[in-house]
Amino acid sequence: MSVLELPSVREESWRWSDPEAIAAAAAMPWSDAPVDAAVYFLDLPGARIVVRDGVVDQAASDLHRVTLGHVEAAEHALGRRTAGPGWVLDLAEDGAAHPVQIVHVSTGGSNHFAGAIRLADDATAQVVETYVGAGWANRGLSVTLGKAARLMRAVRLLQAGGFTSLREDATLGQGASLVTSFLGAGAAGTRIDATIVAGEGAFAEYGGALLTAGEQRQECAVAVRHAEPNGQSHQLWRAVAADRSTASLAARVEVARHAQKTDGEQSLRGLLLKRTATVNLKPELEIFADDVKCAHGATVGELDARALFYMQSRGIPRARAQALLTRAFVADALDRIGNAVVREAFASDADAWLAAAL
Repeated sequence: MSVLELPSVREESWRWSDPEAIAAAAAMPWSDAPVDAAVYFLDLPGARIVVRDGVVDQAASDLHRVTLGHVEAAEHALGRRTAGPGWVLDLAEDGAAHPVQIVHVSTGGSNHFAGAIRLADDATAQVVETYVGAGWANRGLSVTLGKAARLMRAVRLLQAGGFTSLREDATLGQGASLVTSFLGAGAAGTRIDATIVAGEGAFAEYGGALLTAGEQRQECAVAVRHAEPNGQSHQLWRAVAADRSTASLAARVEVARHAQKTDGEQSLRGLLLKRTATVNLKPELEIFADDVKCAHGATVGELDARALFYMQSRGIPRARAQALLTRAFVADALDRIGNAVVREAFASDADAWLAAAL
């Protein structure tokens, strides 16, 4: 795929992006090496879906309450490429489903795939997605939550090479709740791109941890739009950058003129494991209402030298001390995951990354 067909870094929302990395991932040769998707499923009941290079492997999948069908995509530079066959989780009023697990396997080149989650009033669901392999995996997701519906999502970005790009569009009805957690702990480049529109009294929590090493680049660009009064949102992101890598976090909160009593919070923090690494942070507030409580914070720093010295003086090797302090730095992002099995898996992925990076 030509780089010219990809978004330009001259656009503000793509200023820290790496179109060349996407083009390089799309041109990666295909591999015949087998990837056992089963090892990435967690010990949870419910649907287990394997997507290989953008196509559902039905022989290796248990769709349970998930159906396959056409999914429309939003008008977005990358997201619109995903329109077509995809997976759909559609729950009726008061419906509930066991967790849905999806493992996306890429074996080279580019692949595009879409998903849709539609929860009627008071429905509840949980979705866990894992990305592995190498190549350009481009995904689109459409989420529609009815009144008081609740959705928990967890996304593990573990690709060993190439690029993973996610475009997500969510609409939250009155009193609905969306909680989404990400962990970027692979070696591939990643971009998380999302727009969430919150209705009256809706709650949105969107964040996670991006861990980068080598020459890797990971980024997110997320906007939460409070369209109605009494909404709440929390965007908590942590970035850890080692070697000559780059992590970029852009989080935005928009409050409409009549969306009074909105409570919007952003917390963006970056940790440099080496001074050759880069962390870019860009919190934004755009507020047109006057009775709101919105705040943001952004800091970038290094590990506390005094804490390192103290731990080493107690016999803890330097690499181990660095790992413990770094793990504590990302803990508040990972500990927010409600399901204990998923939370432990994310913690294990983060620990594995730390062991390799330090």
